[in-house]
Amino acid sequence: MGLTAKSTGSGAIDHGLHIERNPGAKDSPAERIIALAGNPNVGKSTVFNELTGLKQHTGNWPGKTVTNAQGRCTHHQIPYILVDIPGTYSLMAHSAEEEVARDFVCFGGPDAVVVVCDATCLERNMNLVLQTLEITNRVVVCVNLMDEARRKGIRVDTQRLSENLGVPVVGASARSGKGLAELMDEVEAVTSGQRECRPPRIRYLPAIEEALRILEPAVTGRLGGRLNGRWVSLQLLDCEETLKKTMTAYLGFSLWEDPAIKPKIAQAKERLREHDITDDRLKDILVSCLILRAEEVCMDAVSCGQSGYGRRDRKIDRVLTNKWTGIPLMILLLMAIFWLTITGANYPSELLSSGLFWVGDRLADFLQWAGAPAWLEGAVVDGAYRVLAWVTAVMLPPMAIFFPLFTLLEDAGYLPRVAFNLDKYFQKACACGKQALTMCMGFGCNAAGVVGCRIIDSPRERLIATITNSFVPCNGRFAPPHKGKQKGCRMLTPKKKPN
Repeated sequence: MGLTAKSTGSGAIDHGLHIERNPGAKDSPAERIIALAGNPNVGKSTVFNELTGLKQHTGNWPGKTVTNAQGRCTHHQIPYILVDIPGTYSLMAHSAEEEVARDFVCFGGPDAVVVVCDATCLERNMNLVLQTLEITNRVVVCVNLMDEARRKGIRVDTQRLSENLGVPVVGASARSGKGLAELMDEVEAVTSGQRECRPPRIRYLPAIEEALRILEPAVTGRLGGRLNGRWVSLQLLDCEETLKKTMTAYLGFSLWEDPAIKPKIAQAKERLREHDITDDRLKDILVSCLILRAEEVCMDAVSCGQSGYGRRDRKIDRVLTNKWTGIPLMILLLMAIFWLTITGANYPSELLSSGLFWVGDRLADFLQWAGAPAWLEGAVVDGAYRVLAWVTAVMLPPMAIFFPLFTLLEDAGYLPRVAFNLDKYFQKACACGKQALTMCMGFGCNAAGVVGCRIIDSPRERLIATITNSFVPCNGRFAPPHKGKQKGCRMLTPKKKPN
């Protein structure tokens, strides 16, 4: 069951119970389906929970192993179905999550798409916004974490950003609920047609534009308005196999085999080859054009109050990613973290071990006083309590030290630099540089390291990382070297009863 959130004109929210059905299914023609898209960790689910009353209904997409969440809300007496699609950095799908996000935006029939962005790194988020605008112009951009941006001295001119993108842009702080009423106002205006969205086209290299001019008229006529003709033409030039199958199933016919379009595809690709644009180079060019357009969009809309902020960041990069200093500094920093984790964990581990085993001794004394049989004392004290006490004393302190330190490195922006430094060496081993991060995490806990492998795009490299991460010696495989007598030595030694 999901929870309906009814928003009044003043932005107040009343909650009422509602039973969910299939993902994206309408109960009435008046309902409007809104897709919530965004990069991971930009507060997309917070926006979803605030609008739908802090409740989700989760389930599997057909044929997928990832989950979606949907809920309902009412704004100005208009009912909405909000679909929280998986977080993704791009609609050029490389993983199951990205395929789900792309397929729902393209073929799920949403009445509008809300793209949630992080105000503290807006330019990086623009990649997804621009790709979404290539598919549909019914887009509302929600710039979340505006409060965090202000604390960092970052100013975002949402009006200027809206003019650059040609779609509504709303600033919000979802955790406090600020800006969400305005967001739904814009969603209402876009879905009702009161607000006309006119995003400018992304201009590619002249050779690519020429190939699109060959394809687009024929493709647009064949689609009959079901999909964006320019975007589909781009996919015909460079399409992934999964998208080809999904698009064919959605349209009911294959554009790649259509007798009127197939010669056009060959002609357009021949024109690209004349300009030495291969399939791999075409992908690089498309991504480069998106990045340049993202910089252009944010150039006059985002400003940083700290002068020299970018220059300082580049100076740090020159040291931390330098081929002579990057690796030694990385080794020293990681060794310092491991030393703090291993040595620093000895003291709280000793305290925990002493305290927990003292309690175990008192428990054994109580059972002896109560006249419990030896087998019961062995099962309760030696078999259950002392095993649990030993595992807690050994594993909890190192994990409580390692993961906060690892989080500090992530917040400081150092972990991506580690992946950058090691990517070349991992590539020589037919692996991905991102695996360096999951392996470092594995030193804290193998389970976290293996789960973290989902950040790797390539299924082959992700499988390599999953298998090899299992061999990383995590903290749980080594008992901390206590001073003096090892408390764990008596773990399986039952206390002798007095004669």
